[in-house]
Amino acid sequence: MAEDRTHPDVPSEAWAGVHRGPLRAGEWVRLTDRKGRRHNFELVPGKRFFSNKGHLDHDDLIGREEGFTVTSSAGGEYLVFRPLLSEFVVSMPRGAAVVYPKDAAQIVAMADIFPGADVVEAGVGSGALTCSLLRAVGPHGTVSSYERREEFAEVARRNVTQFFGGAEGRSHPAWRLILGDLADELPASGERADRVILDMLAPWDCLDAAAGALRPGGILCAYVATTTQLSRFVEGVRVHGGFTEPQAWESLVRDWHVEGLAVRPGHSMIGHTAFLVTARAMAPGERPPVKKRRPAPGAYGPDYVGPRPPGVPEDPEHE
Repeated sequence: MAEDRTHPDVPSEAWAGVHRGPLRAGEWVRLTDRKGRRHNFELVPGKRFFSNKGHLDHDDLIGREEGFTVTSSAGGEYLVFRPLLSEFVVSMPRGAAVVYPKDAAQIVAMADIFPGADVVEAGVGSGALTCSLLRAVGPHGTVSSYERREEFAEVARRNVTQFFGGAEGRSHPAWRLILGDLADELPASGERADRVILDMLAPWDCLDAAAGALRPGGILCAYVATTTQLSRFVEGVRVHGGFTEPQAWESLVRDWHVEGLAVRPGHSMIGHTAFLVTARAMAPGERPPVKKRRPAPGAYGPDYVGPRPPGVPEDPEHE
């Protein structure tokens, strides 16, 4: 197909995972009907898409600029666009739960993932966060993904390749997928990192490995689902001593209904998905100042069994 000089395609060396111009065979498209139901599929010459509203020929979509409406054989109307990354990750095949776009965006921003960065992540899950990390570091950075379960690693490999490689099946040049436990494999590799992202059940088990790999000033970021995980990880970071005071938060997203004078919050929202925690790596041999704290009554009382930060006695009543 001749190049469109007025709207040239995104350079392949950018590894953006997107295209400009007419839809091509081998690309994925996203069809949305009047009720907001979505269908994602790969464009294959000669193939048909079927739904309860009849069928559409892929050949009728290939070669057209995205952003058009098409009518199926039974009168169903569909909007046709290329899927955005945020749309791709919530509809792609899953081996494990995905990091949702609202959290991936927070990780990219608050962990300061930059072009050319060396990033380590564990585990890879279904590859949703991996796609965001790869887009952020670009072809001149690195993303090393550690995954203990082979079936999850295979799903992630297919999803990441589908998004960035398309019909060519190319693997992103910045990506390495390592089958194994980060706590063991990362120290053995001698790899250094600017950022370490932990999305796993017990991220506190990886604190020593992360501290050894992070360059001074690097950022550790954990994605944890429950309050018990959050507490144990935050206290573990404090006790470790190789990181600054950890910061913990979550984000909530609520849509709004806007129709004339009827302006109100939507009936549903994306509430809690996970907590995020970040901390920065200290230089070798350095420790952060002990935070002056007055714990809430009972915070580290007799029922608390986790690690205690510096300055907090075994029995708070004897401070």
